[in-house]
Amino acid sequence: MDYRIREILEEEYSLLEDFLYEAIFVPEGMAAPPRSIIRQPELQVYLKDFGKKTGDAGLVAEAGEKVAGAVWVRIMNDYGHIDDMTPSFAISLYKEFRGLGIGTALMKEMLYLLKHQGYKQASLAVQKANYAVNMYKKVGFSVLYENAEEYIMVTRL
Repeated sequence: MDYRIREILEEEYSLLEDFLYEAIFVPEGMAAPPRSIIRQPELQVYLKDFGKKTGDAGLVAEAGEKVAGAVWVRIMNDYGHIDDMTPSFAISLYKEFRGLGIGTALMKEMLYLLKHQGYKQASLAVQKANYAVNMYKKVGFSVLYENAEEYIMVTRL
């Protein structure tokens, strides 16, 4: 599949709501939560005033004329928070674009960007059952600590 990765445009920030919802891991056999779940304060940290805080950065993958996926980072007190110097990742793709290597390419490009911005590490949180765990490991993340349901992962840049 042909795609290109580029910086997210300010007028596309509203797409991050779609991608935040798409990022919610739904285990096999479980019903997806209502879309309104993204309005909860613990999820709004990924979206509120995006682009206005130091460290906010986002990339999208574009397939043809459609945005297929997004990766964005910010320093926030989210599930994967390590410290106030470490950006946390959020990434997702629309279902029809998963499993094609686009997510891996988005992650690598964002890691490159963060390194060149002077960051020393990046973090994320992922549920243990999520198939994306292997992709995160493949691009350099390792488990920093875990709880019953999820891993907090970090990569050095």
